[in-house]
Amino acid sequence: MLKYVEALFQHINGWGLPVLLLIVGCIEFLFGLYNRKADRNEFILDLLSFAIPKILFRPILAYFSLQLLPVLLPGLQGSLSWVPFFWGAVIIAVADDLTQYWNHRLHHQVPVLWRFHRTHHSAPYMGVAVYFRNNLIHVLLFSQVYLVVTLVYLGLGYPALFVAGMKSIIVAAAHSSIPWDKPFYRIKWLHPVAWVMERFISTPATHHAHHAVTSDDGVGYYKGNFGNMFFIWDIIFGTGLITRKYPSAYGISHYERDEWYAQFLWPVLKSRVRDSELSANGPVVRMDDEE
Repeated sequence: MLKYVEALFQHINGWGLPVLLLIVGCIEFLFGLYNRKADRNEFILDLLSFAIPKILFRPILAYFSLQLLPVLLPGLQGSLSWVPFFWGAVIIAVADDLTQYWNHRLHHQVPVLWRFHRTHHSAPYMGVAVYFRNNLIHVLLFSQVYLVVTLVYLGLGYPALFVAGMKSIIVAAAHSSIPWDKPFYRIKWLHPVAWVMERFISTPATHHAHHAVTSDDGVGYYKGNFGNMFFIWDIIFGTGLITRKYPSAYGISHYERDEWYAQFLWPVLKSRVRDSELSANGPVVRMDDEE
């Protein structure tokens, strides 16, 4: 049985997830759920954000795991292999997602870090493509994946495979423009399930609120709802807002469509948009963005 489960999640973490997201993306497009504000500049940025990290991360993580970890943690390889699968999955899930919660929160609260994270929020639309939309330097330097790889090195490989697959599905579904959570709010006998679900994992309603342009409407909440896979961190640390409603607009206020190369490779490449946070002499944080 374990063999089949392993094969399933290996496929999800390999070719399975891209194929699944491609299917979801096509559904979003065919049903008019993918916002038409996605022009050529946005499309190039989304495409590069999806493809390039996958190409670069594999050799980097291989070097980190095979060369650096044996030096940093000599003699500890496989030292946690005795941990049962269930508890290993719990350790991986908490270590991975709680770290990402605080990482995400700090990128909204620390001005310099915000400029790295800004790319993820600049999209004036929501969809599975936004899941991958990130500054490349941000992905390579600030990813909690290094922590997960370390736990895999210590012996939690199978649990990590399972958690990675589940997390990818949950986070992609939370970014999707398909409002799959609405039936849980509309159908009365599903209300108890909805109450638990929206407090435990990220849903489209809670995560779309985080990508809203403004919080003035009482629905958007870009200064909270930081949870990635688990929304429960926002409940515990008091940063959650649950309205079961969707924002009317997404992105950053006064977004002037910085060039794809600046958003993808800042600070190596700068934006030519005047007064942009990504321009050579631009502000660290634009006050009218309220970020």
